[in-house]
Amino acid sequence: MDERIPVVVIAPNDSLLEKVKSNMQEVRARGGELFVFADLDSHFNASEGVHVIRTPRHVGILSPIVHAIPVQLLAYHVALARGTDVDKPRNPAKSVTVE
Repeated sequence: MDERIPVVVIAPNDSLLEKVKSNMQEVRARGGELFVFADLDSHFNASEGVHVIRTPRHVGILSPIVHAIPVQLLAYHVALARGTDVDKPRNPAKSVTVE
């Protein structure tokens, strides 16, 4: 973990938030850059090396969906910025089983 590795953090305002914050401090201590997906009502503030992207309030069982959508969009736009063909993933056989 160093300044060359951006770290994406999903930080819903739930019972594990304090553990997530602790992990984030470890990343920052090593110079890592954080991109934090945080609920609207959380108390995260953007600062140098910490970018906060607000998501709708944690909604229980639907929370994974609420947080997965922005992460999928981030992956899509990063792939486009890198010039990767998003319609032809590399090595799909590693993740898809064909019968």
